[in-house]
Amino acid sequence: RRLLLAKQLLTETRLPAIEIAFASGFSSLRRFNDAFLRRYRMPPTRLRKKAVQDPAMNNGGETSRLLLSCRPPYDWPGLLAFLKARELKSVEWVTGEFYARTVHLAGREGWIKVTQAKQKNALLLEFTHGLTSVLPELLGRLRDLFDLNARPDVISRHLRKDPRLAPLVKANPGMRVPGAFDGFELGLRAILGQQVAVKAATTIAGRLATAFGERIATPFLELNRLTPLPSRIARASVGDIAKLGVPGARCKSIIALARAQLAGELPLGSRLHHDPEAAIKRLAELPGVGQWTARYIAMRALRWPDAFPTGDIAVCNNLGGVTAKQAEEMSQAWRPWRSYAVLHIWRNQPITDH
Repeated sequence: RRLLLAKQLLTETRLPAIEIAFASGFSSLRRFNDAFLRRYRMPPTRLRKKAVQDPAMNNGGETSRLLLSCRPPYDWPGLLAFLKARELKSVEWVTGEFYARTVHLAGREGWIKVTQAKQKNALLLEFTHGLTSVLPELLGRLRDLFDLNARPDVISRHLRKDPRLAPLVKANPGMRVPGAFDGFELGLRAILGQQVAVKAATTIAGRLATAFGERIATPFLELNRLTPLPSRIARASVGDIAKLGVPGARCKSIIALARAQLAGELPLGSRLHHDPEAAIKRLAELPGVGQWTARYIAMRALRWPDAFPTGDIAVCNNLGGVTAKQAEEMSQAWRPWRSYAVLHIWRNQPITDH
């Protein structure tokens, strides 16, 4: 994987070789050169010379671009629409064409912008050079956020077996389950969204980002805050958060989540190899966090493809007005891809038995 990333950086960017070596996880330029020569039977400089001759290669400045591959079909407009409705103002900027956000990783700060590449089976990432040293982590988070490792052929083949889902899957075989760039950020957003409309929760989340997120300078007026850190929220009082329009009980839930994060009791990130059921149980033990919220967080932040938000009203209604128990029973046929089934159901009008 290190050499594959290095090869991509050599051919798609003009970053110096030593920066590429460190960004790819090598401890020195010599080790990088030796490994590259053994694997590809040529020095990195030869590959770079070939790439420099390509006029399409992006040049210098403060940013570079990389392709993020995915398996077709891929519903980029649908994914952007989902993220736009839940956009964290000042931290994220989502349009019908791109997703952009500020980034803080391992002490590095910057911003990224993602569009659909002309070659449809890839997204195009633009990132600031200040993030070069954390590229492996950055790329992993983006692949999670945009669900780029999904196998739509496998998932669709399974879900089509249910006659209720078959027409939905046929209409949108490229459906993805949006993940989370930052697990704690998603947890905050999920708690704020309890028992309120998506639009109202998005407005309050924006206030939270403005109040508790550190300032950052970017070329875009829409991006001027970093996402709130657990340490900042953990120090806040219920009153500090309540004045933003958050009910007291939810303020306590948010603070409890932040403190659990800081204590290492509940790390929220798909790359941490969770036991999903154990994580859901721990989430549900937090004050004011119910099963729906815990499973929604598991679906997006923990990237559990079989998460099913218990008692989801939209799911029950769109399945023809069934009860929560009936919906749970129906969902057993969709395992291990229930998260994808839920996204299909959320996006469609009520469906009935065929």
